[in-house]
Amino acid sequence: MDLVNYEVKERVAYITLNRPEKRNALSYDFVQFIKDTFKKAEADENCKVIVIKANGEAFCSGADLASLQKLQTNTDDENLQDSLHLMELYKMIHLSPKVVISQVEGAALAGGCGLASICDFCFSTPTSKFAYTEVKIGFVPAIVMVFLIRKIGETNARSMMLTGDIIDAQKALQFGLINAIIDAELIEEEVFEFAKKLCKQTSSQSIALTKQMIAEVQNLSMDEALQYAAKMNMNARKSDDCKKGINAFLNKEKLSW
Repeated sequence: MDLVNYEVKERVAYITLNRPEKRNALSYDFVQFIKDTFKKAEADENCKVIVIKANGEAFCSGADLASLQKLQTNTDDENLQDSLHLMELYKMIHLSPKVVISQVEGAALAGGCGLASICDFCFSTPTSKFAYTEVKIGFVPAIVMVFLIRKIGETNARSMMLTGDIIDAQKALQFGLINAIIDAELIEEEVFEFAKKLCKQTSSQSIALTKQMIAEVQNLSMDEALQYAAKMNMNARKSDDCKKGINAFLNKEKLSW
């Protein structure tokens, strides 16, 4: 049985976590499978939008028991390499030139919550649960913290990371952790329709540049960010997609991306 399934439908690539008997818990090897499949989606010319979902009752319950037990006997270097391994997955998703959507059905906890929330868009069912439970086992939500504070703000991030409390989908929506709550019987179809809309209505080059800028401008001062933005604006005007889009607009033609 493949631990991660991959399929493409109408330019939407589905990366499906397939370790339901372990609640899709993250081990070193499982993370490697996810990374390899994600690289496959990024390189796939037939894929424009990536959806990460899961089989089973949970989206992802965080680190698996075997991994947690191994932490006790790892050397410092082994623990650092393991941490960097997960960090690379999050960074890969965050910096991907393609739009990445998480479709959360069931619990997304600890590292699994990080996997869900690192995506550009996150849609969940009403009964889904979210939490960064690390502090309850003497651990820290270290890697995801870098992304989470930027996404939902320090106040909401503190609430989640310092208590370790599980929150429901409505609270996650209020915090800005997810984009929408969709009934379980409709989420598959509605996420697919949303992904297809992005495929049809947006430029791949524009998406890639916009995501790059979102990642960069937050690290710059106001003046540096504006100078960077002006240069990116200049570069975008030279792109093939921009030329195509302006010509279509001026000639009142329907665009096909």
